[in-house]
Amino acid sequence: MDLNSILEPGMLVRHPNQPDWGTGQVQSNIGGRITVNFPDAGKVVIDGSRIFLTIVPFDGH
Repeated sequence: MDLNSILEPGMLVRHPNQPDWGTGQVQSNIGGRITVNFPDAGKVVIDGSRIFLTIVPFDGH
């Protein structure tokens, strides 16, 4: 199953190959192109067929 397909705006994610970018927030997910705003890298468009983002659970705080 392609977990990237469930990503929605507002969800928190990490890039598996760029841990120094920090936790990013999904801005959009259109046709497998996922736009994420990372605190240390800015807005990045990710090809969801090549990179599988890690979902960061929201702890409610």
